[in-house]
Amino acid sequence: MYHVIGTPRPDTPLPELWVTPTDFRAQVRALAQRGYHAVTLAQVWDAWHHGGRLPSKPVVFSFDDGYTGQYTQALPALRAAGWPGVLNLKLGNLRDLHADRVKGMIAAGWEIDSHTITHPDLTSVDAAALRVELEQSRARLRREFGQPANFLCYPAGRYDKAVVAAVRRAGYLAATTTDSGLARPQDTYLLGRVRVNGSDGAAGLVKKLATAGANPDAPPVLRGGGGG
Repeated sequence: MYHVIGTPRPDTPLPELWVTPTDFRAQVRALAQRGYHAVTLAQVWDAWHHGGRLPSKPVVFSFDDGYTGQYTQALPALRAAGWPGVLNLKLGNLRDLHADRVKGMIAAGWEIDSHTITHPDLTSVDAAALRVELEQSRARLRREFGQPANFLCYPAGRYDKAVVAAVRRAGYLAATTTDSGLARPQDTYLLGRVRVNGSDGAAGLVKKLATAGANPDAPPVLRGGGGG
């Protein structure tokens, strides 16, 4: 899970949420050199449930919220490698990453998934608000961007049994968390992600993936430090 691809100011809060463009490009190159290949969550789901094929070392580049740098910096770096990204879009962020840019990401092969509308703590809203956040965000992604929106990313990684049940009822096939770990088919609505901190650099990311023991049955889904 990445958040901001950009260079933080010295006084920027939560600097670990920021990965510099230079570091991000180096991370993409380092993974490519080691035989990794980026895929979408839809490809992972197809492999798990329908016999689809994945490369030998698949990895999902996931980006939360919807920030300008995800379009201006991450998109070209991944496109140079021939790789897609996955944008977990908070629809309230369209003033930052506006609709035309989202459509440009889709045209480049990116998958757009739901990160709700207003990014609330889903465990603290009432049942009606929970339904709106889950169902209307998915409906808007389908209507405005032509995306299946079959996957949800929990805002700030917050979930409980009631939230997971609501996600199922809303029709999502799976959901990603901020829990550290690989994405495994038995954890459909609690898919783990590998943290990418702003201080990691390329070497740090490579080490984390090697430690995680990435394999085709449990591909790493990259996530940035903190937040969600």
